[in-house]
Amino acid sequence: MLDELLLLAGALLVAGLSASLFAGRLRVPALVVFLLLGMLAGPDGAGVVHERDAELIRDIGLVSLVLILFEGGLAAGFKEIRPVLGPVISMATAGVLITTAVVGTVTYLALDVSFEEGLLLGAIVASTDGAAIFALLRGSTLRRRLARTLEGEAGMNDPVTALLVIGLVNLQTKDGYGVLDIVGTMVGELAIDAVVGTVIGLLAVQAFQRAKLASEGLYPVASLATAILAYAVATNLHGSGLLSAYIAGLILGSFPIHGKRAITAFHDGIAWVAQLGMFLALGLLVSPHALGEVWAEALVITAALLLLGRPLAVLVLLGPQGFARNERLALSWAGLRGAVPIVFATFPVIAGVPRAGEFLSIVFFVVLLTTVLQGVTFEALAARLKVTTTRPAIDHPLVEVSTIRQLGAEVVEVRVGEGDAMVGARVKELDLPRDALVSVLVRGDEALLPRGSTRLETGDRLHVLARREVAGQLPDLVERWRAGPVGPAIRPARRYIAIAPIFRTGPWDARDGDQGEPATVGGIEIVERLRLRRDRPGALVVLADGRYAVSGTVVLVGSRQAVQQQARRRLDRAGDDAEAGWWQEVIGACAA
Repeated sequence: MLDELLLLAGALLVAGLSASLFAGRLRVPALVVFLLLGMLAGPDGAGVVHERDAELIRDIGLVSLVLILFEGGLAAGFKEIRPVLGPVISMATAGVLITTAVVGTVTYLALDVSFEEGLLLGAIVASTDGAAIFALLRGSTLRRRLARTLEGEAGMNDPVTALLVIGLVNLQTKDGYGVLDIVGTMVGELAIDAVVGTVIGLLAVQAFQRAKLASEGLYPVASLATAILAYAVATNLHGSGLLSAYIAGLILGSFPIHGKRAITAFHDGIAWVAQLGMFLALGLLVSPHALGEVWAEALVITAALLLLGRPLAVLVLLGPQGFARNERLALSWAGLRGAVPIVFATFPVIAGVPRAGEFLSIVFFVVLLTTVLQGVTFEALAARLKVTTTRPAIDHPLVEVSTIRQLGAEVVEVRVGEGDAMVGARVKELDLPRDALVSVLVRGDEALLPRGSTRLETGDRLHVLARREVAGQLPDLVERWRAGPVGPAIRPARRYIAIAPIFRTGPWDARDGDQGEPATVGGIEIVERLRLRRDRPGALVVLADGRYAVSGTVVLVGSRQAVQQQARRRLDRAGDDAEAGWWQEVIGACAA
């Protein structure tokens, strides 16, 4: 029996992956294909799976959600989410309630359902889907602020919606259960999740930073344990667990930890497996013929959701928070649904709510309609609304750098966008810290080894290798590359200082700062950095009085010709290849 189940699971995953390649060519969201494949494999399709078990499939969906939400938080980190935390929280809480109220009211007025049933249907479809949003953003060029808002909302609104759905189910199945009970339960469980997720996330950061495991492959095991503990501890304390898992991932992704690249790669893969498994399993719940019986109801709810519910929530909540009209329109259309509403639709089925089976079919149809409509058209609409850029919404590194991270360094990919200040600049003009360099430049389909004289072009991808100590300087530096100024500084007119000798040499003065990145030399301002020494602290700079200077343990200051002549002498006496290479660089730069 176990062998047959494993064979079936493997065959369905392979079939899903193969179908997703076909879906990509048709520009149809892959999750639609996975859902349909699961439906066709069910009892009313090919009959590969003979039984439906709503409780088992709900559990599969919840476990998958935990893994997907943890990975979403891990990939984002607080640094990316913090600038949009206000919009994210408002959309994940009040946005869900507004959408539920609007869709529920329209459903009640237009269809043959009670007001409580209308609200239940509205709540089930109110949540955006983390897996669908993350998949959309991976291939999107949406503005970073909008992308992070969607990503954060998708991570935080699932727990809120789950609690709201459970509350509305209890409203119909438990005597004496009222609105105040729903509110109290939601507030209490979300508070438990927030505390548990924060505590476990911070403890995990401390453990990862202090522990050095025997193998790189053990770090993903530890991070998986973090995700499971965050969910399990919260649920055992009567929380929902979903928000706890997301917050734990968010915190873990916000700090430098051992094995982070391996952890990120592992959870990216496991989240894809969770998505595939969840979509296939949920597809098994619905009979193909049942969809034909609920198409009219699904169209009404889809129209209410896409044209009224979410647009109203975005307008009311994000208008006052500085989002332009075209940005609000894009966010209104970007609220993709996916497997999450179908998972939530199993709650009333398991609780025995009347008409729950019909509601499940309706929700399934709504998910298919909204996913196809929004998934196929969103990128074109975003481009038409001019809310896209030339850069991907989520950066993807070119190389695996887990070994580099173990050695105390980071690799950051930077895309040269149209209109960036660095377009046309030379690599040497990027003013990188001494412990950072451009290791690879990708132009088109070709990887180039950049030189200092290499000019940057639109579309280039720079892979910057930096020691961990200076990696924190890169975000601000990248912003300057985009906004400017980039390039050689305009040298001021030479100021003659009567007491300054034409050429001098002597020990380094600590008052001038770091030898590798000096602020001044001999108290004189630096106007241009020509070269940085890599084997030890040192630099070749131009001073405000027009003289050249070489910093290091011993400092040389004088005219360009005098410094070049002194460098030739030191080249002849160089003790090793690294020192000889440095003096050759100085000679060449002085000759340019």
